[in-house]
Amino acid sequence: MTAPPFALGALVAACSLLFGCAGASSHARPSPGPSPEAVDALFAAYEGPEHPGAGVIVLHDGQVALRRTYGLAHLGERAPVTPESSFRLASLTKQFTAMAILLLAEEGKLGLDDRVVDVLPGFPAYLREVRIRQLLQHTSGIWDYEDFVTATHPVQVKDRDVLELLSRKDRTYFPPGSAERYSNSAYAVLALVVEQVSGKSFAGFLRERVFTPAGMAATVAHEEGVSTVAKRAYGYAPGPEGFLPRDQSPTSAVLGDGGIYTSVVDLAAWDWALDTHALVGAQAQRLAWTPVTLPDGTTGRYGFGWFVDDDGGRRRLSHHGETCGFTNAILKYPDQRLTVIVLTNRAGGEPWRLAQQVADLWLGGATKEGRPATAADRPWPFESMPNAH
Repeated sequence: MTAPPFALGALVAACSLLFGCAGASSHARPSPGPSPEAVDALFAAYEGPEHPGAGVIVLHDGQVALRRTYGLAHLGERAPVTPESSFRLASLTKQFTAMAILLLAEEGKLGLDDRVVDVLPGFPAYLREVRIRQLLQHTSGIWDYEDFVTATHPVQVKDRDVLELLSRKDRTYFPPGSAERYSNSAYAVLALVVEQVSGKSFAGFLRERVFTPAGMAATVAHEEGVSTVAKRAYGYAPGPEGFLPRDQSPTSAVLGDGGIYTSVVDLAAWDWALDTHALVGAQAQRLAWTPVTLPDGTTGRYGFGWFVDDDGGRRRLSHHGETCGFTNAILKYPDQRLTVIVLTNRAGGEPWRLAQQVADLWLGGATKEGRPATAADRPWPFESMPNAH
């Protein structure tokens, strides 16, 4: 496999020297796209010596078209966000969990239509008809474990604990496969499936089979006391007198649905790996980027780890990530070869809308009935999926 040009350490270092970090690092190559100042204007709220910040990267035609950073990764140390700052991805993690399942499926070690109860010991018996594919697509109907975890929960929940939390119910929201409802439990269970089938820890499998082959050297599914996060950005939440540390919650240790830390530099390598089929073949990748078809014939909004919809005639892939102290977004137009990634170390905000505004600088806004489409015309698919926001 040919390593992506922007994943190589030498080039990353060279780019840092070339473009510096002044609240921002700029183009990795000459680009006919918008000026950095046009992007900076969108992220003014993330800049400043007292603010948790953001990392932004635009990938166009297989190259880094723009890379900017804003604000601080650690307020106490006054450490600025850099392109190598590692943010907790929250639900952007789900695309990596889905990739792990696809790798095992390509190798014939599991089938996407296998019943989970036949693969994973301890999976509640009342969920016996739930299939792996339904977990990937959020059509399983299983409850979200977060419904059972209060803000004062005395210990952090881990993936294995999700099975016990699910056992507190005896029914699904709907018959498996019949509807869509976002469930973090689904992806925690998928992480356990990866461990059971591969014989490796979930974090170890990702490191060996996903991060290393993709050239994501600094990316980690973080386990406190087991692994470390290089150049870690810490999470914050706005308070009446400024930003307050809000880096962990009782659910922060669950890996499968949200536990990966990475940087915009490593996510550029991830994007390259997807586009070049460096991890799984084109057929498997198409499955991940194809929305579910429900029994009534309607098209759903989720593939495998990605929301999928149509934006003015353009196929749009996306995901948001919201957790204690971090809010993120990834937006990808595969047919136009454009990806925008926004990582922030603060609660709140809507980086998905900022990502869309950045994408529109390159592609132009979508249209509807011959006129420019408004924000109301272009809702994000997660906004109308139950439990997704």
